[in-house]
Amino acid sequence: MRTELEHARDRAEAMIGTRETRELGTVRPAESVAFAVATAETDPRFLDPEHPAFAVHPMYLPSLLRGPQGGSDREYRADGMFRDEVPGTDGIDVRLMAGGQSVTFLRPAPLGEAVVVGRVLDTVTTKGRAPDEFLLLSVTKTYRGAQSGSFAEVVEKFIVR
Repeated sequence: MRTELEHARDRAEAMIGTRETRELGTVRPAESVAFAVATAETDPRFLDPEHPAFAVHPMYLPSLLRGPQGGSDREYRADGMFRDEVPGTDGIDVRLMAGGQSVTFLRPAPLGEAVVVGRVLDTVTTKGRAPDEFLLLSVTKTYRGAQSGSFAEVVEKFIVR
């Protein structure tokens, strides 16, 4: 009998190299400021849209999983994560954990532009030994402004148990 982890591995491996995209909406000052406040930012450039050097907080967009409309109830797993956030795991009873993140900023995030994030599952690696096996998934996300092009690349690791 196959385990849930084996099902997750098979599904994730079938997704390696597949590019998925999601529209995150237009970058608006109000949401960026709310993010900066929530992260206890103190730099006025990220807190005051009237500041002459106002800028979108660099971590705001790489932190978004959905656009300003948010997600519907059916998009969430019982543990609160989005069903499609970790490739290959939707509908499978596995535990998910963040395994690290690396962010490369290419240019400032574009204020007033529509943003799209593209995602590619790069690798699926089985770690440990039975019965303590787990999967380590590596996902690359590229954030692009409609006019300005790519402005951030994020490599995320997910642990699936």
